[in-house]
Amino acid sequence: MDKEESSVSVSTIFRFLLLLSPIVSLEGQLHVVGSLQPIVAAPGDDVILPCHMEPKFNVAGLTVEWSRPDRRPDPNDRLSRVEYVHLYRDAREVPDMKIPSYIGRTALFTDGLREGNISLRITNVIQEDEGRYRCFIPKLKSQTKSSIVRLIVAETVTTETPLHPETLSTPHPMDEFHSKGGLSHRSRLIPLVVFCVFILLCVAVAGLWFTELKH
Repeated sequence: MDKEESSVSVSTIFRFLLLLSPIVSLEGQLHVVGSLQPIVAAPGDDVILPCHMEPKFNVAGLTVEWSRPDRRPDPNDRLSRVEYVHLYRDAREVPDMKIPSYIGRTALFTDGLREGNISLRITNVIQEDEGRYRCFIPKLKSQTKSSIVRLIVAETVTTETPLHPETLSTPHPMDEFHSKGGLSHRSRLIPLVVFCVFILLCVAVAGLWFTELKH
């Protein structure tokens, strides 16, 4: 009876490790990637601040925060609440904590969230929109949970046809990835380390199993 229980226990652990390994490997490689170059727009334009997951990862069920990292809380607010450019939570936008000047002017590509596209659309850009923007996924199991995108608003920008909701296209997630030369050296080491740990665990489980069989 003891041998049967030990055999079942070892088998259960082994199956659990097999199921766990690809999940750990995937989450360890996740990155939030913004734009390498500033995004330039003229007042009155509609603009897209590109940001995406690399590799593609479904974030539709996660919280996505777009904020202005250089913006300080209102000193007249006793609670010192953080205000957002756009806050997506529980599969919908949360407008309660939104910066007033962005009300009615921002949107995510909700259909693209399942592919890891968390780019932000801002309509009718104004001069005060210029600055740094932070896209952040707080519950993402990764060391790279956020990225910074800079928006420059200039009167002299020559624009073609303004962007409209029906003609907006999402940035291709691989464009910036290739411009960065792929994953960093540290990122490439993560799957190797995870694989080595997995092999060691398998060896340990196998050793335990053979030991139990001998007894």
